[in-house]
Amino acid sequence: MSTAPPPQTPPNYPTYPFRPPPAGSPYPYTPSSFTRLDDTPDTSFYSTPRFVTHIDAPAIARLRTYYAHNLPARGRILDLCSSWVSHFPSSLEEAAAAAAARHHTDGEEEKLEVVGLGMNKAELDANPLLRTRILHDLNASPSLPAETGDGLDATVCVVSIDYLTRPVEVLRSVLERTKEGGTLHLVISNRCFPTKVVGKWLQVGERERLEMVAGYAWWAGWRGVEVVDVVEEDQSQEEEGRGGVMEMVKGWVGGGGGDPLWVVRGVKMGEGEAQRRREGHEEL
Repeated sequence: MSTAPPPQTPPNYPTYPFRPPPAGSPYPYTPSSFTRLDDTPDTSFYSTPRFVTHIDAPAIARLRTYYAHNLPARGRILDLCSSWVSHFPSSLEEAAAAAAARHHTDGEEEKLEVVGLGMNKAELDANPLLRTRILHDLNASPSLPAETGDGLDATVCVVSIDYLTRPVEVLRSVLERTKEGGTLHLVISNRCFPTKVVGKWLQVGERERLEMVAGYAWWAGWRGVEVVDVVEEDQSQEEEGRGGVMEMVKGWVGGGGGDPLWVVRGVKMGEGEAQRRREGHEEL
């Protein structure tokens, strides 16, 4: 599972800030936005383990590089909608696997603890990085269960946000369990199970999907929300010069020579930092 060490200089990914709606704007989606072609219980759909990856190998390599420069090396990370593999870089894999393999001792301080919340026990059991494994259906109950714990330093969710029918409630629950300064990383590509994604996802293009997910995070209370285009390092300069979000979109499946990859990310700000930004007229 190990990969080559990441470059010491973080890649200069093209990054696009989310522009919040004007104060007093209504939530832009209705319950019908989150209906699905297959609305049967998710417990049935996910009862069979799928030991596959849902993005291609180059996208996985880019995601590992992104994680190496943006996830904490210590603390608690929640892998939301987790499975048998978390796509962490070798440095985080080794730290998390070592912590997961040890039996808990009272007073023991782990360098890195990964909590996995997912829908299939066999998949979670196969993931060696998880210290805690939680079976939970977020569409049936969007609040994180108590065993998730508090004091999260970061949360990741890989190509799964499009399956959540109550995404704002889920992300608000994540926010409540995150420490001040903790971060959220929602990884997006263009593959999906079309019968299980929310209906609005199938009605709009890539730009609108990125704005949807960024909006979920903002409405849930995350701040500093932005979209990161996780391109190859040698493409970063070229992509950066192309302008807005529309220009970074690579199109539908098969349209870009490989799986595109974006991360919508945000941070949990304390009230003092939020007030400072408001007074400085910075985007929240």
